Amino acid sequence: MQVRLFSPARLGFAFLIAAMMFAALPALAAPYAAMVIDARTGKVLHSRNADARLHPASLTKMMTLYIAFQAVENGEIGLDDQVRISSHAASEPPSKLGLRSGQTIAFRYLIRAAAVKSANDAATAIGEAISGSEAAFARRMTATAKQLGMTRTTFKNAHGLTAEGHLSTARDMTTLGRHLFYDYPQYYNLFSRRTTDAGLREVPNTNRRLLAAYKGADGIKTGYTRAAGFNLVASAERGRERIIATVFGGSSTAARNARVAELLDMGFSRAPSNARVRKPQKPVYIGNAAAIGDGGKTVRVSGQVARSLRPSARPLPVVAEVANSALQEQIASLVSEAQGSDDGDDPQQAAKTPIAPAVRPEPEPEQEVVTRLSTKGEALWGINVGRYTSRYQAEKVLLRTALSEMATLDGVDRAVLKNARGYDATFQGMTRDMADLACRRLQARNVTCFMMGPS
Repeated sequence: MQVRLFSPARLGFAFLIAAMMFAALPALAAPYAAMVIDARTGKVLHSRNADARLHPASLTKMMTLYIAFQAVENGEIGLDDQVRISSHAASEPPSKLGLRSGQTIAFRYLIRAAAVKSANDAATAIGEAISGSEAAFARRMTATAKQLGMTRTTFKNAHGLTAEGHLSTARDMTTLGRHLFYDYPQYYNLFSRRTTDAGLREVPNTNRRLLAAYKGADGIKTGYTRAAGFNLVASAERGRERIIATVFGGSSTAARNARVAELLDMGFSRAPSNARVRKPQKPVYIGNAAAIGDGGKTVRVSGQVARSLRPSARPLPVVAEVANSALQEQIASLVSEAQGSDDGDDPQQAAKTPIAPAVRPEPEPEQEVVTRLSTKGEALWGINVGRYTSRYQAEKVLLRTALSEMATLDGVDRAVLKNARGYDATFQGMTRDMADLACRRLQARNVTCFMMGPS
């Protein structure tokens, strides 16, 4: 009796088919989650498995880009600053721009490559340029996520390749997409470009199929790994309506895009034609405060801020009177955020000074409220950062400005001056050079500022 054996060619073909089927299984088996919101109001229009912690893949780069925009806005780095590429960034696996270790490239091209091409090497280079190392940048990413209300998200890298503990949810990524649109509208057009100049070459958009196929689509970010499946956070505008839809765990690019199109259609059908826009609250800027303690090598970048922007706590023998208790609570919260660190390993951090309870002042004709104990002995120079309709509003602006511009305003007295036209938010007790420098730095970030001479 003859026994027929498989030929080597047939065996090889069978193994190839089996390998292809095995390779496809993780993507097919990736958990599904979805979220649809009215971007104008944040109202949830549809959700499924939206709070399950899943692999975000390259949706991660939305946070990398959010922090990049934040860093540019606050003077940590400029769009034209040259970034030297590390061997770590250059060795990232595809998708990538093709950066080489030791080369320099303008920061703006790294942003374009990460946003449009979804380049992993560019994303890592962004993180290293801003925080000194990818690990430190990942801590800043997680801290920023918490500020945005992304309560179930933790990041371990800047690009989104699968890593233990690197997880997010459909709800959190939808929240991030909404913040990108409203917090940094000047950069949002990046996500709708079909191609862009990334310095080394022209690169195509990974989301170009949906942008071309769905009417009104203008972003935002795709993602894929075997563990994650095919992910997408998409946004589209029709008339006065804007919808954001998120999908995790698609089985293919085509299947994911089809599902996102269905969800966007559902959103437009459920959203009211007219709705008052309620923008999300932009978080208080804390810079690299959450990244302190990392021992990674700092990437040398022209114009990069060299020191932590963490405000140092100073014990105050007297706490100034603040009549509005709501403002008192907000000041305590903002200072706590600015001084906090997820790592708790900064030996230089001083103990936080508790904010004393608000004390109601005795009625008097005094028209100046000073928000901290004055240390100036005479009237010198100062700056004015705007006039507001209420004392509360002026106090809030002063505090936010002081926390964002520690380089020149640390230790400077904050004061609200009432006049017939409103409440002026001012910093006082400065030298002329200090006032001039502070105003120039603030004006570079589009913050209203003018100098006040000695009186």
